[in-house]
Amino acid sequence: MFRRKLTALDYHNPAGFNCKDETEFRNFIVWLEDQKIRHYKIEDRGNLRNIHSSDWPKFFEEYLRDVNCPFKIQDRQEAIDWLLGLAVRLEYGDNAEKYNKDLVPDNTKNADNAAKNAEPLINLDVNNPDFKAGVMALANLLQIQRHDDYLVMLKAIRILVQERLTQDAVAKANQTKEGLPVALDKHILGFDTGDAVLNEAAQILRLLHIEELRELQTKINEAIVAVQAIIADPKTDHRLGKVGR
Repeated sequence: MFRRKLTALDYHNPAGFNCKDETEFRNFIVWLEDQKIRHYKIEDRGNLRNIHSSDWPKFFEEYLRDVNCPFKIQDRQEAIDWLLGLAVRLEYGDNAEKYNKDLVPDNTKNADNAAKNAEPLINLDVNNPDFKAGVMALANLLQIQRHDDYLVMLKAIRILVQERLTQDAVAKANQTKEGLPVALDKHILGFDTGDAVLNEAAQILRLLHIEELRELQTKINEAIVAVQAIIADPKTDHRLGKVGR
């Protein structure tokens, strides 16, 4: 019943696998974790690799829980089938390009290449120390909030540059704002200081305060748009089966 999945995973003996043989079964689980699933770090696989230990069933039960398998050790065939399904999904996720290479038409490949060229961030090595240092320097210079994901910071930098530092944006910011004449007598102050000059000054201060509030609201709206542009690009971790960070 496991032959097709075992063959897909390049198991050395897919036709002769006997899950009822305890030694063969334990060796198979070790192979599956070491070669395909790799849920544990190498240094944490010792208990699972100790197939001659009397406590091995306990370690395997713990392993099933850790990989979120819905079956228990008593349901051996169901657990094996589930683990094989997980391994196939992970294997495909790790080598999707390899499996799809011969199935994708040339025009689709050209479209993908054009998309990659249009999105230069795809080809960046986000783990490169020089890349991290450069992003951090730019973030500090532009006073952008730090983030654990350097790619997210870089996208925020790009949005800021596109909106504020292009030639058009700088030229627009440098334009002198021409004020409109305001009839103070049409704006009710709401209180009386007892002095006409003070009343007029209070009206001017109130109008200036309203203008500042409008500018603040505009900046808040821009910040919301920038944040939405960043968080609307979640990443998929095939190993975790989740979307996003």
